[in-house]
Amino acid sequence: MNGQQYRRRRGVILSPQGFQKLQAAKSQAEIWQNSGNRYTLEALNEQTGLSADTLMKVFKCEAGVDKQTLKCCFKAFNLSLEPGDYFQPDLQIEEVVNATQSNQNVDPEFPGGPMPVNSAFYVEQPLLRADCYKTIMQPGALLRIEAPRRMGKTSLMAWILHQAAEQSYRTVLLNFQLADKAIFQNLDKFLQWFCASVGLSVQMPNRLADYWDDLFGSKVSCKMYFERYLLAETGQPLVLGLDDVDRLFQYPDIADEFFGMLRTWHEEAKNQEIWKRLRLVVAHSTKVYIPLNVNKSPFNVGLPIELRAFTSSQVQDLALRYRLDWSLREAEQLIVQVGGHPYLVQLALYHIWHHDVTLEQLLQTSLASAEIYRDHLQQKLWHLQRHPELAAAFGRILAAPSPVEIDLVQAFKLQSMGLINLQGDRAILSCKLYAEYFRACFSGNLEDLMMKQCLASAKVGSESCPSNF
Repeated sequence: MNGQQYRRRRGVILSPQGFQKLQAAKSQAEIWQNSGNRYTLEALNEQTGLSADTLMKVFKCEAGVDKQTLKCCFKAFNLSLEPGDYFQPDLQIEEVVNATQSNQNVDPEFPGGPMPVNSAFYVEQPLLRADCYKTIMQPGALLRIEAPRRMGKTSLMAWILHQAAEQSYRTVLLNFQLADKAIFQNLDKFLQWFCASVGLSVQMPNRLADYWDDLFGSKVSCKMYFERYLLAETGQPLVLGLDDVDRLFQYPDIADEFFGMLRTWHEEAKNQEIWKRLRLVVAHSTKVYIPLNVNKSPFNVGLPIELRAFTSSQVQDLALRYRLDWSLREAEQLIVQVGGHPYLVQLALYHIWHHDVTLEQLLQTSLASAEIYRDHLQQKLWHLQRHPELAAAFGRILAAPSPVEIDLVQAFKLQSMGLINLQGDRAILSCKLYAEYFRACFSGNLEDLMMKQCLASAKVGSESCPSNF
């Protein structure tokens, strides 16, 4: 593509499906045959008859091996190798093209909310998914997904819940943004909402009156509701996805009690069979900045999953799905502009595919960037205007010629907005787009920039100029 040369590699490599299947079988074997301890390379060598070097190739999914090697590896864990479990690396680009062509009858949707689990525009990370799959299959599991807003947390959580449902697990996705503000006024009301919402999601009648007892208090009542009702009704595991839990950081008293309760439930799974049925997936945008007892926090146990910005090869692959024949250099240029942020990358590719703008225009003028990212940038600006202390901290970062140290809580909040990256205890702007736009805002040049943008919008018949920013 654009003259780019791809190195031909011999043999086959595990597909995401095959990798997940093999990892799940290996994890089960580790639990039942190795006291829950991970197999060493030496132990895997004895079990499969494959050398350590070959095993590394199989599980790293980077270099091809012959099909017989994969068959031996699968057979060692009582699996059969199927066509969908592997692919030929030298045909990988062709397969991506074919997959793209198979979806060409369906135009890309405008980027916004979580992506469907089978979306052709979802950028897969096989090793990360395999870790999530392996963990959620374990009794009493806890996964923690952390990333700035619109990095793909909800999409990943939806995929995890989908995989759990495929195993006939009951699943619940509970977004804390859906709760009315009044719910957070006291712990008792919040925990009743929590229990009722979980029950509603798994289609179980509300029986709070049977289990809630003021004498024992809210947390014990909540525990009994799960232990004797929600978890006890069937033998199926319950995977509970809690999205946007950082909303609770605004209510420190409730957060301290609730997160401590989740940590206790996770610990209960070590000793009580009933709690092994509960698997927790927790997603948040902001690092934990409220004081939580280290022994009561769920944020220092379980499997941490940190979503990262797209790499240039991922952007190039995604561009191909948008029917754009990009070189690696073009992908790298977009990354500089938007920092590899998944949502911003998707939005740029959508508008380029839609012929609203070209990559060259996007890179050369702040006007083009401000136009396609207008709503996104306005939301960021509006949030800063509502929180002057954040705006002041961000202004210092904008004005600094090098990474600058700011208040840690403010740094975490700005990072959750995707505006900055942290290098140790110092903050730096996350991308060129934000640097250009917000420097114009903070220097008082925004009105001139937006007037030019409105004139450009009027030429193509777009909506009228906003009256204020």
